[in-house]
Amino acid sequence: MTENSISSTQKAIEKTMIDSLSQTRNSPNQPEMYDMKKLEQTVNQVETQGRQEVENDHVADVKQHSTCRDRLVQTPTVIMMVGLPARGKTYMSRKLARYLHWIGIKTKVFNVGDYRRDSVRGYAGKEFFDPDNIEAVTIRNRCAQNALEDVCNFLQKEGEVAIFDATNTTRERRRTIYNYCTETYCFRVFFVESICDSQEVIQANIREVKLKSPDYKDISQTEAVTDFLSRIKLYEKQYEPIDDKIEEKHYSFIKIYNCGERFLVHKLGGNIQSRVVYFLMNIHVLPRTIYLTMYGESENNIQHRIGGNSPLSPAGKAYSEALAHYIASENIQDLIVWTSQMQPAIDTAKKINAPKEQWKALNGISAGIFEGLTYQEVAENYPEEFAVRNGSKYYYRYPGGESYHDVIARLEPVIMELERAENVLVITHQAVIRCILAYFLDKDPERLPYMKVPLHTVIKLTPMAYGCMMERIPLSVEAVNINRSKLKYCEPNRAGVKGLNEFLGVRSEAKIGPRTTQIFYQNAGTTFETTDARGNRLQRLDSTMSDVTSDNNLSSVQDSDVQQP
Repeated sequence: MTENSISSTQKAIEKTMIDSLSQTRNSPNQPEMYDMKKLEQTVNQVETQGRQEVENDHVADVKQHSTCRDRLVQTPTVIMMVGLPARGKTYMSRKLARYLHWIGIKTKVFNVGDYRRDSVRGYAGKEFFDPDNIEAVTIRNRCAQNALEDVCNFLQKEGEVAIFDATNTTRERRRTIYNYCTETYCFRVFFVESICDSQEVIQANIREVKLKSPDYKDISQTEAVTDFLSRIKLYEKQYEPIDDKIEEKHYSFIKIYNCGERFLVHKLGGNIQSRVVYFLMNIHVLPRTIYLTMYGESENNIQHRIGGNSPLSPAGKAYSEALAHYIASENIQDLIVWTSQMQPAIDTAKKINAPKEQWKALNGISAGIFEGLTYQEVAENYPEEFAVRNGSKYYYRYPGGESYHDVIARLEPVIMELERAENVLVITHQAVIRCILAYFLDKDPERLPYMKVPLHTVIKLTPMAYGCMMERIPLSVEAVNINRSKLKYCEPNRAGVKGLNEFLGVRSEAKIGPRTTQIFYQNAGTTFETTDARGNRLQRLDSTMSDVTSDNNLSSVQDSDVQQP
């Protein structure tokens, strides 16, 4: 385009010179100098016109590609799942979305199966998935197209990562989606292919997940297994694995074999794809239990002082003994204990008979210049800082210290190890436990800093395929209440008095009996179902609407003296 403009300019200059020389020969009465000046003016005019044409061409070229160029740094990403049914695609999709959401990336899963169930009321049987069934193929293609349009709409508005959860078993389907996303919207596309030939893994996935699908709601287990195995065979008729040698070698992808036995990573592009691979290479589905607890009550807790490294109180020492007895009674095989490097956590773990590791990443949130101060002292001496933190507790960074957002960043390696590890007891600090729980409970940043984590209570997490079992076991040792509500009205000129009534005095933590909460990871959001020690259901809640439990166990604290928004 630019070369053509330069060429036309050169031709114009040549033509002008010839015309001017001809005029000079045909007009002998005109001075030669006049003609040369005229020629110079004309040449300058043509050169200016040529430069303008070149600049216009460049501007047009920039406009044509501005959409792609403007988003080179933070380009939205489509993660496209690939693989036969019962290969763990949906499991990986939901787990990956939860991880990306936890680290602050706006992510959503679009499951084509959900679109199909909304489009076709009532399951029609395995014949619906026959590639020779033209009518069914048309419906399934339309559902996939609707899901893809929603993916693009989400990424165009506020999303950063969209997970397209479908089989995507043919090269033609993958090519169509790839071209649509990259050429029409300039999105990046990353493929995650799950390949599994282990019949044991496939059968386990069918039993644990697929039989609970709405497709088999009123069908016997035997009939459902037979139907689903037939459905897999129909998909096998047209399944084409990603070709990393010829046709699809330009794609970015990871191939996962037998749920993590080995991996093939190809052409990573960008930070998000690197983090996705890092996460997928660390997850597993082996049965394990994660125990979380705060250190025993410390002297600073009694005085309501922020942070610090004070020794355990008499009640805290009693809790360390009670915790050791509880862990011994659980008879946990191959247990390992992780603590922070702070003295209260180390002392709490002393009497537990298990290997111990100290993690700097598990240290409490750094309060900077406020370390060792009481909340009342902060409110009275630094009223503006107190009010700002109350307004945005997750993102607020203590002067010279950290924010909850900073803690999430340093806890990422801990989460990876928790995903890899088997049975672990983590003894750490309140802010750190809140951040770890936010990962497993899929909590939003706004809610995370107000999750109630009481002293002298063990939180037992049992991860499962599409959720997590959470049990709360309070041990019989009294402790002060260290949980704070968000203040509804908190301004610099009034924070010192009315905003501090819940910090005055030393009050014991209200004792609540054992609770069990089932966490269900779903495409539309995470739901919770809580029961008491007798199995009576207390409440079923949606994470987007409410906190975890009706008694505020692990949720925001409610105080009779303080109004909450």
